[in-house]
Amino acid sequence: MCIRARPTPGAVRPTATDPAVVKRAVKAAALGNAMEWFDFGVYSYIAVTLGKVFFPSGNPTAQLLSTFGAFAAAFLVRPIGGMVFGPLGDRVGRQKILALTMIMMAAGTFAIGLIPSYAAIGVGAPLLLLAARLVQGFSTGGEYAGASTFIAEYAPDKRRGFLGSWLEFGTLAGYIGGAGLVTLMTALLSDDAMLSWGWRVPFLIAGPMGIIGLYLRMRLEETPAFAAEAAKAEASAAERRAKVPLREMIVGQWKALLLCVALVLVFNVTDYMLLSYMPSYLTSELKYDETHGLLVVLGVMALMMIVQPFTGALTDRVGRRPVIAAGCAGFLLLSVPALLLIRDGSLVAVALGMGALGLLLVCFTAAMPAALPALFPTRVRYGSLSIGFNVSVSLFGGTTPLVVTALIGATGNMMMPAYYMMAAAVVGGVAVWFMTESAGRPLPGSAPAE
Repeated sequence: MCIRARPTPGAVRPTATDPAVVKRAVKAAALGNAMEWFDFGVYSYIAVTLGKVFFPSGNPTAQLLSTFGAFAAAFLVRPIGGMVFGPLGDRVGRQKILALTMIMMAAGTFAIGLIPSYAAIGVGAPLLLLAARLVQGFSTGGEYAGASTFIAEYAPDKRRGFLGSWLEFGTLAGYIGGAGLVTLMTALLSDDAMLSWGWRVPFLIAGPMGIIGLYLRMRLEETPAFAAEAAKAEASAAERRAKVPLREMIVGQWKALLLCVALVLVFNVTDYMLLSYMPSYLTSELKYDETHGLLVVLGVMALMMIVQPFTGALTDRVGRRPVIAAGCAGFLLLSVPALLLIRDGSLVAVALGMGALGLLLVCFTAAMPAALPALFPTRVRYGSLSIGFNVSVSLFGGTTPLVVTALIGATGNMMMPAYYMMAAAVVGGVAVWFMTESAGRPLPGSAPAE
């Protein structure tokens, strides 16, 4: 048994999990996130090539917009995936749903590598690309909320920030893996080779990655919090039928949902701006050397990985609110100076500007995996978090590359990325003001965890 009760006179008995089981849970959850972001890294870094492969030749900006449009379309179905997988995760268990989302993510990414080009089948190519992206988007609707819930419900109260930070460590590792592979292939292969077959390789790698991730997730046990909630629901058939109604997930949690949407907004706008949009911004808008630009962003992500666990541990000591607030203040004050450095064009200036934004982003990547699940009680945690997270990502996060590219095209103002991040920081700052500190405390609806 991985769960054991420790008697505490006069208080709710805390639960404790075997450290080895906790470690396995963190690894399996982080690997799924890594695979999701492996795809995002590949897609973002190879966006210019994909535009040439899947869309008619002509205006390069139109091709890039079409590629980012397909990228953003996947986010439109994420809330639907969240509404399906979230309630299921609260009803049948977190582990089962996380295994299912892993299968779907791997299948969608693998399928992209098999699609013929526009030159071969015409309009069918972008339609098939869109279909594969929709499968990916639907599956990821249950991924982040499930993975963060899984780690949060396994983690001891005093280490939830540190252990949760490894979820985004997996994100960065997957992104570096995908982006690094594209960078290596771009450096080694000719443009013709990349256009004819090279672009397929990163997507086809998703197949074996998915099998490994599925194996790890199938070996996991259910979380202590869900097991306790399921045991209570066994009291009567009526309780089982009434378990996690959708109305309770939305209307009953509307305040927490608003906070979740606002926190995810600042988290994902800045995240997608730096990790998904900036590579294309450096190449398409600033005419920066493609290989050098990719290497700079990879270096920034490596720096973020190093700092990530330490910042997660910091949130356990000083709290989630101060760390998230510091990130919001930093983006509000430093987005313009950082982008001016990036626009300078020299390697040192670009590295300094990107590095500053990356370190500020760590304030969110390290704190959010522990802060967001703590907004909701165990009974509706997976479902409510899935809905709030994916609505916000769909409206504000995944659309960031498309919106900013369109804004620059409409206004000619190359500072639009900075202004967009500043606006997101204001929204995030308001949310931090209203959120309750959760560091070192039991999750709502759960017993203390040691």
